This record gives sequence, structure tokens and C-alpha cells, in this order.
Amino acid sequence: MIDNLHIESKAPLTSYEEARDWITGLVVYGIRPGMERIQLLLEAFGNPERRLKFIHVAGTNGKGSVCAYLTSVLIRSGYDVGTFTSPYITKFTNRFQYNGTDIPEEVLLQLSNELKPHVEAIAQTELGSPSMFEVSTALAILYFAKVSYPDFVVWETGLGGRLDVTNIVSPIISVITNVGHDHMDILGDTIEAVTHEKAGIIKPGMPVVSAVSQPEAVSIIKSTAQAANSSLYLLGEKFSETPLDVRENEQIFRFNGLFRDIEPLTITMNGAHQRTNAAVAVMTLEILRQYYALIVEDEALQEGLRDTSWPGRLEMVTTSPRVLVDGAHNPEGAATLAAALQDTYQYERLHLMMGMLANKNHHDTLRHILPLVDTLVVTEADFRKAMPAEALAKLVQEIKEQYGYSFELIVEPNWRQALSRLQTLTSDADLAVVTGTLYLIADVRSQLLYKMDSEKGW
Repeated sequence: MIDNLHIESKAPLTSYEEARDWITGLVVYGIRPGMERIQLLLEAFGNPERRLKFIHVAGTNGKGSVCAYLTSVLIRSGYDVGTFTSPYITKFTNRFQYNGTDIPEEVLLQLSNELKPHVEAIAQTELGSPSMFEVSTALAILYFAKVSYPDFVVWETGLGGRLDVTNIVSPIISVITNVGHDHMDILGDTIEAVTHEKAGIIKPGMPVVSAVSQPEAVSIIKSTAQAANSSLYLLGEKFSETPLDVRENEQIFRFNGLFRDIEPLTITMNGAHQRTNAAVAVMTLEILRQYYALIVEDEALQEGLRDTSWPGRLEMVTTSPRVLVDGAHNPEGAATLAAALQDTYQYERLHLMMGMLANKNHHDTLRHILPLVDTLVVTEADFRKAMPAEALAKLVQEIKEQYGYSFELIVEPNWRQALSRLQTLTSDADLAVVTGTLYLIADVRSQLLYKMDSEKGW
């Protein structure tokens, strides 16, 4: 079909800002699962994705952290690594990294100009315009296959798996971190339905690592892997982790694996879930050592894990007062945050600021958080799909009265004023937490660290 498209060169983009705005402007085409448009885009460039070695990572939570662990250890081991993740926290270029460094703005501009006429040609067909995520995915592949030439590409799904456009690639290994209640409006309204979508990244004969835990999810992952003749390495069956010493900003654990045990391993990210994410990454690397003769010395593994950080996930961005940011935007994320607040951090009073998107069911998310807080500041993310602060506050008040929770509720729609009130409330002995949608986390983080607005988004 690509041969029949009318490719016309219109006025080229002239700056990084123009290129970024052109790509992000395609968000109006929404999220449209399917492979037809990305197939056409990549065919136009000779299917460059076939020249790359992908580690494909899916899951409801933990994808970004697993990608960060893998990237850090592989770079420390002397490999060149491309990393594609979403959403981005600070700047659009964060999504496309080579050896931990963002794509240069001039390269993004050049590749955007190469893609643009093909995107516009497809837009004239019955398929409609490629979406922002489809164009971003194609741009990532062009960057890795035509410009930077990494040894491995750590490749995070955007949404789901089976029909996610990142699934256009054939990986050397697939990773499914976990399955939870997120994007159910798109992926299906049961754990089984969501798992079927995540399991879609399992490819014939390629190994799979997973930390899924629900029995119904495990059953689906196992049957999918068996049908694909893929070896499955499941947390709790083929590998696990044992905590040895846990304190704020340092967790030491033993990796218990099918091929060997490794200890001690140290991570500086907080929360028990990060030990699980690190174990998933280590198991993935251990399989690559067995299947592909990957060379990862124990010292590189230890240093790579220790050096890993992931913005916006249990990240202490200021210390006076202490302000912790965490993108807990679904029930599983909120449960993880609540566990960390009880197990890892010391404080007299907990002041929490939250903003959410309107397209979520927030009752279960709030149930994990509300019992812990002394003050809750409800606000709005600066994003078109933000849930109004008054609507979120109404839900909070209903849950507060239903369960008899006792805390002060403050409603401040302007997130900057909400942040100022949060900081004023927080004494040196207290802890302030900003949580909810990553669109809010991105703005707060940029404001506190850089005193500037972020280029947040998908």
C-alpha cells in the first residue's frame, strides 16, 4: 500500500520546538490500538526495526523502573543502549535516549522532517493520521537504527501490549512486570482481559520474564507462553529476592535465581516493589547471559543497580521541607506508595497533595492513601483531562465520612498555590508527598528542581 501513497514534501520543520509541537499536536488523534499505520511508516524506511535487538517491557506498574535498571547495568557493562520510555517527566527528548543521554534536538528535528511527509500521506488514506505515539515510536526506531546503532534497545510499551504499536518489533526477550487495574477503559474491565493484552508481547520461541502474581493472570501468561513455545521465568517459581537490610534510600537484597544466587545487591530506590523490579531486571540479564552470551560482570551488575534512579517514583526532590513525589495514579501504585510510607519513611505528620485525571476510577486508589494522611491538599493537574479539584474533593469527602477517616481536607485547584500551601504546612519533622497523575508530578518536580515549566506528556 505504501507505493500508492502520494508523498509530498511540504514546508519543512525549522526548529526542535516546531518538531516537538508537530508530534505532540498529533495527540488529537487519540489512542488507537492497531498496527496498520506504524507498519506503513516503517515500510517506508525499509523496516529498520529488523536490525535492532529489543528487550520489550510491558506491565501495569514498574515498567519504567525495570527499563532503568536494565539500561544502567548494560551501560555499565560496556554495551551501547537505546532506551524508549513513556511518558516523559521533564522534556520530550527524555523518551529517546542513547547511553542515558537524550536524543539531540537537531537529530529529532532531522528525523521529524524525514517522517513528516509519510505521516501526512497516510493521513490522506482511510487509516487516518498516525497518532502522536505512533510517530514517536517510528522516530525512536529511526534514531536507533539509522543514527545511534545501540547493541540493545530497552523498549517500553505504551499501553497494553498486543495492539500497542511498540509490538511492531520482534524482541530477543519479553518482560511483563505485573498486571493491575489501569487503562481498563481501553484494555478490558477484568484482570483476565488486561493480562491477555499484556501477554500479546510474548513472541514465538522468545523467553519471557514476569512478576505477575494473581492466579488468573499467571494462568494466562503460562498458557500464552506455552502456546508460543516460549520459556517462562516467573517470580516465585524460577527466581525471587530476599531482603537483607532495608533503610531509606538503600535496600540490600539477595537475588535467588534459576542459574545462580547473587548477593549482596544494593538499590537506592525505595519501596519493596523496587526490589521486585530489580529482581525482574536481574533475571532478564541472567537469561540474556545464558541465551546470548551477554557479558555482565558481577561488579557491573552491582554498580549498575546501585546507580539506577527513576524520576517521579518515590523521589525525594527537596529536603527542607522534605517533599516526596510519586506517580501513584492507580490502585496498585497507591498500595505501593502506602506500603513505603509505612515501612520506609519516618515522620511526625504526613501532608499529601493529589491531582488525578478524570478518566479513572479513584475510589480504590484513595482507600490506600486516606488512612495515612494528616492533611490532604486536593488540586488539579495542568492537563486537558484533569479531574476538577472540587469533584475529587467530593469523592474524598464521601470516603472520609464512610470510613470515619480523620484528616484536614484542603481544596486548591491551582497546583502552584497548592504546592505552596503544602510546603508551608510541612515542618522539618513532617513529610510532604505529591502524588497522582504524572502530569502533576512532572510540573511539581520541574518547579521544585528547575524553577521552570515541564514539557510533560506522552
